[in-house]
Order: sequence, then structure tokens, then C-alpha cells
Amino acid sequence: MIKHLGVSIRLLVVFMVLLAGIYSLIVTGVGQLVFPAQANGSLIRLHGRIIGARMVGQSFTSPQWFDSRPSAAGYDAAASAASNFGPTNPALIKEVKTNLAAFLKENPGVKASQVPPAMVESSDSGLDPDITPQSAYLQAPRVARVDHVPLSTVRHLIAAHVRGRFLGMYGSPHVNVLELNLALLAWENHHHS
Repeated sequence: MIKHLGVSIRLLVVFMVLLAGIYSLIVTGVGQLVFPAQANGSLIRLHGRIIGARMVGQSFTSPQWFDSRPSAAGYDAAASAASNFGPTNPALIKEVKTNLAAFLKENPGVKASQVPPAMVESSDSGLDPDITPQSAYLQAPRVARVDHVPLSTVRHLIAAHVRGRFLGMYGSPHVNVLELNLALLAWENHHHS
């Protein structure tokens, strides 16, 4: 019995070193070599200060910015989760109606039938950094008006930030909201200074 216990403890130590130590170092090293931006959180800096991450959605509350998808987690990465409401759940119906009313109020002239479901339903993770191109184009008139930027320029910025399907077949075309808002800010700084 003692002999087996000694072997078990040695095996435990060997596997802890291999799996918790060496394997973790290898995976971290490969991540840093092959995908350095993703391995470091895809952080975005502005004037040397971290303002967000390319792969994590965040809230933009001012009408001068493009809005992100609604978040059931309040854009808190520590609370990442969906609401898990079923399609007939009154809470989901109320959430969708509330989000739709807010979107229509903020974007006058847009009809309810034009609003993509992604702009009124919370994302699965609560941290989706992207919106559909249609969602961005529906917000363009408001952003142009509030920022005093020509609508054609705002539409051009959107078009320049549309990313296609992964490998040409997976997912849907999308626009990263943080990157689009930063492009808008850069354009404004360049043309209004």
C-alpha cells in the first residue's frame, strides 16, 4: 500500500509539472509567436492609454458614437453571459421592446422593420464587439448629424470597416464598433483641428 502511495505521489508531481507548468509555457509561447495580439488581449491604446480591446464589446452612451449590441452582462467581462430567456419569455419580449424603442428614439427616421435583431437582443456573451453593417448604416445619419461630419464620410468609414466572413464562409459580415468609433474620432481630429 505504501509503495503504491509513493508511486502515486511521484506521478502526481510529474504530471503537475508537465501539465500545469511545461504545457502552459508551451501554449503561452506558441500564442505569443503565432497570435501575439490575441494572446495579449487585443488591447487598443489611444495616446498610450488602454481604451478597450478589439475582441470585447463595450458601451458607448453618447449619441456621437456608434452603439454596440445590447449586453445582458452590462459589458462586464467578469459577468459575461447571455440572459438565456426563451423566445416566449415575457422578460425577453420586454427587453426587445425596450431596446427597440431606445434605438428608434436615438435614430429618428429608422423604421422598426429595418432594425436588425442583433441591435435589440443581447449578445450571447454580453461582450460582442461587432455589429452588422446594416446596424452601422442605420446609425450613420445620427452620428453624422451629431458629429457635424458629412454623411457620405460616415458611410465611407463604415464601408472601410466592414469585415467579411471568416475564410469566406463562416459567420456574417460585421463591423467592429470600437475600431469604427476610433476611425471616426481620427477623422474628426484630422479635419477639425
